[in-house]
Amino acid sequence: MIDLPSGDSPYRLSDTDLRQRLDALRPVPRISIQAFCETAAVGEAIEAAAGDRRMVKAHVRVHMGGIRAAVEHYATAPTPNLVFLESTLRPNELLGELESLADVCDPGSKVVIVGHHNDVSLYRELTRRGVSEYMLAPVHLADVLAIVSQLFMAEGSDPLGRILAFVGAKGGAGASTLCHNVGWTMARLFGNDVLLADLDLPFGTANIDFDRDPPQGVAEAVFSAERLDEVFLDRLLVSCADHLSLLAAPSTLDRAYDFEAEAFSALIDAAQRGTPHVVLDVPHVWNGWTRTVLERADEVVLVAEPDLANLRNAKNLMDTLRKARPNDRPPHLVLNRVGVPKRPEIAPAEFAEPLGVQLMAQIAFDPLVFGTAANTGRMLAELDGKHAATLAFNEMAHALTGRAVAKQAPKQTLGGLRALMRRR
Repeated sequence: MIDLPSGDSPYRLSDTDLRQRLDALRPVPRISIQAFCETAAVGEAIEAAAGDRRMVKAHVRVHMGGIRAAVEHYATAPTPNLVFLESTLRPNELLGELESLADVCDPGSKVVIVGHHNDVSLYRELTRRGVSEYMLAPVHLADVLAIVSQLFMAEGSDPLGRILAFVGAKGGAGASTLCHNVGWTMARLFGNDVLLADLDLPFGTANIDFDRDPPQGVAEAVFSAERLDEVFLDRLLVSCADHLSLLAAPSTLDRAYDFEAEAFSALIDAAQRGTPHVVLDVPHVWNGWTRTVLERADEVVLVAEPDLANLRNAKNLMDTLRKARPNDRPPHLVLNRVGVPKRPEIAPAEFAEPLGVQLMAQIAFDPLVFGTAANTGRMLAELDGKHAATLAFNEMAHALTGRAVAKQAPKQTLGGLRALMRRR
């Protein structure tokens, strides 16, 4: 029996608490869910959960009327994979109504009861009768998602890798360069496997930045989605460094790359089943598949330059993704190429203010170092480990993986040593 939040409203969790709870949840598989509610609050919580990106594969319908409406409905219709039933009845009356449901409910369907009485004996009797879970109202969308994920997650399955998507607010903003450097930094700092996928099929640069020329890559994965699994995906990867694998773009124009909205879903699903961190280099285009990738990523990094066109595009992207991902953090904002000589620029604070976010990082304009790294197929840290951008990449890697930056121990001063000697 789960410990549920209490209060007058099912929406009392802070943004931080909500995101922490949701970050730990796995996406829900392709299942059908129906709910029969008696109060508007519970119905709204289930509908809010249905709109979360983790439920994108599930088909959810919410009805009013409680258990009696469910009995009438399933007398002539098959039951779905999961049924939520809310009841305000007292325990004995609730158990009586469930008897009539048992006659019309398919044995393979799971049932979750949302009740209004905190009664341990009721919970035990419900589980004895085969009810999957009893939830105490009020419920929050995070509670609904947690129950669904728990009921349909394979026992002993490994956690899914996190999806980190980088995209530029404008073409040429440098999102790919930052994406590749941060992905490389994550693998180097933490020793965890990182899969970097270049999704810009016609013009991708990851193979150039890492000085690799693999014969296969992301194109083969996308065009063979029906047979894509971890084994097939592993054959397409090329190692770029310890713990870093690359799924390169072909960078050829021998065919058109027109995709449906779900074209990359199979690839991302396979990648996150076998890799703790999947870093996606998303091209600066706006169509069905790029929108789907950005909406379903765990974290989005928006890279922009400090000018008006970038600000307009960043505002549009930020607003669109906030609306599509209401239960997730807004995209992280990184300003790149700050301080170009003689170029009028928007100050970083003034750029971030209308977007309603704080800057994750700002990268100064340094064409010599970045150009040398790009032309030699190396990451910036391989050229200059103490460069300001290298330090920024380290901080971004820590922030995106949820790891705290290690604090250096304070240096012992001469006065401190003398005081220590006097104590002894």
